[in-house]
Amino acid sequence: MMDDENQTLGDEMPTEAPDTTDVTIHSDEESARVSAVEGDYGANQIQVLEGLEAVRKRPGMYIGSTSERGLHHLVYEVVDNSIDEALAGYCSQVSVTIHQDNSITVVDNGRGIPVDMHESGKPAVEVVLTILHAGGKFGGDGYKVSGGLHGVGVSVVNALSASMEVEVKRDGHIYEIAFARGLTVNPLTIVGETAETGTKVHFVPDGDIFTDTVYKFDILKHRLRELAFLNQGITITLTDERGESPISETYHYEGGIRSFVEHINRKKEVITPDTIYFNGAKDETIVEIALQYNESYQETVYSFVNNINTEEGGTQHVMGLIRASLAYRLRNEVGLDVIKSREDELTKLFCEGLDKIPEVVSYCPRGVPRLPIFAFNVKGVSPYDFAEALSEDYGVQTRAGCACAGPYGHDLLGLKDDQKFDQKPGWVRVSLHYSHTQKDVAYLLKAVKKTIKKFKTKRDKK
Repeated sequence: MMDDENQTLGDEMPTEAPDTTDVTIHSDEESARVSAVEGDYGANQIQVLEGLEAVRKRPGMYIGSTSERGLHHLVYEVVDNSIDEALAGYCSQVSVTIHQDNSITVVDNGRGIPVDMHESGKPAVEVVLTILHAGGKFGGDGYKVSGGLHGVGVSVVNALSASMEVEVKRDGHIYEIAFARGLTVNPLTIVGETAETGTKVHFVPDGDIFTDTVYKFDILKHRLRELAFLNQGITITLTDERGESPISETYHYEGGIRSFVEHINRKKEVITPDTIYFNGAKDETIVEIALQYNESYQETVYSFVNNINTEEGGTQHVMGLIRASLAYRLRNEVGLDVIKSREDELTKLFCEGLDKIPEVVSYCPRGVPRLPIFAFNVKGVSPYDFAEALSEDYGVQTRAGCACAGPYGHDLLGLKDDQKFDQKPGWVRVSLHYSHTQKDVAYLLKAVKKTIKKFKTKRDKK
């Protein structure tokens, strides 16, 4: 779930021609095979990168880029550790501060990173911050749910920071440890006493790594507000000290994802005044769903797993759950016998209507037990042009092509193997639903007839 203030990620295309001075373009008729390495390739060319050296050599592998996007990702990695503490039930407050020098401080009131001695011979906090794939989320009882499960997040931030200072409040003490470019420069030391718990991380992004080291308030605001919505009851504060006077915003939503949906729909005319919300648990998996209908035609779905946006996949299971639930509820209310009767009625009505139009070649299946996808062609008219006209002129959303019919489709169209085409073969495809009425079918048939007449008129004018 993200609101309608999404950032534009793509850069604009350059308006000026690129400078090709001293650039040689190979123009032989046959492409030349380019060799990037002329030396020997043997065992002595194999490099083994120790510790966090791999991160500094190839930062894009860990944070995606070394531009603005990667820069802000550093903050997310540190904040995600605090949020994981909140998911575990130990953190209620997180603050993020952008300082004058564009360094970042993240403070939480969680349990604090462990400081006891690890079996490696180093304090646990130093292990977490200097060794890849080290953390409390691989198993055991440390975290039941977390956003990061590979143990690279905060150590990567350390590797890509010119400096990092960490303060831990735990076990009645205040501990401090400091790093530079991933290396420990000041070992863990007790500097005070306290009854509080929590972790404070201050880091300076390395200008040798990042092409841009200036943080954008709005970009951080977007993600932090999102996390506040996703974690009901947590308080997240974002402060920017770089202006003439500091600005600060606090995000706290008792409604959780219900408040998130209301925020997304804040500029829209809603149909359901109350957000529909339900949750459930199976074994150790907990699911929350919130939805609200509005009068817009565009469907917006956001999916998160352990606070991580599944923008590159994974949303279908959410929609599948919602649609299946609504479909089964509607089916049960209407009744299968009524649905079957309505589908038979609509199939007969539409197929018979197509049969009466002489210009139409109908592929309507007969005697099928369920409402089919209807396919037809109009003689002398491209199915792609016809489908486009139905959509633009009458709002009838159809598709054109052979879909997944494959060889069967080619047989229906009388096409030969390896035949060359001036135009893509296919047919117009129309779907009906049992909730449609006879009036809807009549409108569709009328739209087909008028579109045929339109193409006839165009052809006659030529």
